[in-house]
Amino acid sequence: MDTQARQDSSEFEKMYAETLTNRLERGSVVKGKIVAIREDGIVVDVKYKSEGVIPSSEFSMEDFSHIRQGDDIEVLVERVSDSGEGVILSRDKVLRMHAMEKLEEALSKNLALEGKITEKIKGGLVVNISGVNAFLPASQVDIKPVRDLDHLIGQKISVRILKLTQPRQAGQGYTPSLVVSRRVILEEDRDRRKENVIGVLKDGALLKGIVKNITDYGVFVDLGGIDGLLHISDISWRRVNHPSEFFQVGDEHEFLVLKHEEASHKVTLGYKQKKADPWLTVDQKYSSGMRVKGKVVTITDYGIFVEVEEGLEGLVHVSELEWVPRSKHPSKYAVLGDEIETVVINVSKDDRRMSLSLRQLSPKPWSVVAEKYKVGDEIKGKVKTITDFGAFVRLSEGVDGLVHISDLSWTKHVKHPSDVLKKGQRVDAVILSIDPEKERMALGIKQLTPDPWLSEIPAKFKLGEEFIGKVIKVVDFGVFLELEGGVEGLIYSSEIDPSITLEEGSEIWVRIIKINTDDRKIGLSMKNVKTNEN
Repeated sequence: MDTQARQDSSEFEKMYAETLTNRLERGSVVKGKIVAIREDGIVVDVKYKSEGVIPSSEFSMEDFSHIRQGDDIEVLVERVSDSGEGVILSRDKVLRMHAMEKLEEALSKNLALEGKITEKIKGGLVVNISGVNAFLPASQVDIKPVRDLDHLIGQKISVRILKLTQPRQAGQGYTPSLVVSRRVILEEDRDRRKENVIGVLKDGALLKGIVKNITDYGVFVDLGGIDGLLHISDISWRRVNHPSEFFQVGDEHEFLVLKHEEASHKVTLGYKQKKADPWLTVDQKYSSGMRVKGKVVTITDYGIFVEVEEGLEGLVHVSELEWVPRSKHPSKYAVLGDEIETVVINVSKDDRRMSLSLRQLSPKPWSVVAEKYKVGDEIKGKVKTITDFGAFVRLSEGVDGLVHISDLSWTKHVKHPSDVLKKGQRVDAVILSIDPEKERMALGIKQLTPDPWLSEIPAKFKLGEEFIGKVIKVVDFGVFLELEGGVEGLIYSSEIDPSITLEEGSEIWVRIIKINTDDRKIGLSMKNVKTNEN
């Protein structure tokens, strides 16, 4: 190529470069194509004499995973240099410019925007909207004050712009000051739903609602901008200890409007009223003597409540748990949630009461005893209770018979039944009398053996005869002595020999001076006893 041609070519390249330099002005937005992906940045062909670079700091790891060579990309020209640095590009500023345009449009048209809550800061939350961070004041988070803002982090929400301050130099990296509100969105939605609800809100209407709050006395329900109260007494036809047994916050259910005051929009709701009151027909479905199955719903000190059908409960009183005189605690007979069978005793529609029985599932023990035993039969039992006047013995059929203190021994003077019997001791006894209607049975232990006073004692102990005996007890009116065979006699105080020391357990000789078989008494004397004289 000659000298002139070289000069012409150099002049042309210079003019072309100047043209491209003028076109790629700082701050202009152009489209390019990704030609290389490097560690220090993304290389982009922008139709310039040298390729441009977007710093890698503008890309996240996720961005790098989606970028491919050959992709088109819109960038902003940061700097153009002919000294070798080439063209420095920015993708972030383009995104911010577009975001700003979107924000301005949303502000002018009062549009809602979607953003993601990224962090909690002083006074509120940070919401990222298309790459731009906005400030959401705590007072604008919800209709009601929110105590815990942390649980909202990561959630996507709809907001509306309250304030937008333009950056000083558009496209140069200045982030706009952006304040948004979620509360206005919620208020508008509430008002819109409220209008819809008011249109259908009337007594007797069935409406769906969401449980907002649960208290001891009832449940507050959001019907769609209007709150209604479901009192605890209107939850179920059965006994309700606490509303939380039926509802949880956030649950959606269908409720019946019992009363609506149009002026104040005060709404009273019902839940149990969606079904007929089971007590209205209880006397038609249940009668005395019927066997019914039900679920144990409550256990108290005085009995067990059984739900025989939804909303209809009966009480098994503690007296109807078992035929024994003293039942165990009701919790020993059933567990909450158990399905048990009971017998209906009576039903009162007006009082809304149903009495049930567990013990009547089996025959009445006294009826069994009346058929099984008769006077004179020997029985086996266990001592259940000891009193001053006798001991109660429990038979295998579950009934108690009384052994009176006078029926413990033919010959011994028993001061207290505990001297002869112990609680829990197994004993044999004879039935002396039975009265099933009055639920009474008299037992005797001494009757297990023949009455020694009828023949044995009179034959063995004669007037004037002397016997050795052991001192049992010294009293004011004399001394009780145990003679041969366990027979007791009394040394009258006038018949005591003062020369002989008497102590419990000591043995002495005595003379019989009186025998009364009718009163079952033997009188003794220490005087003129020949054996003592020897």
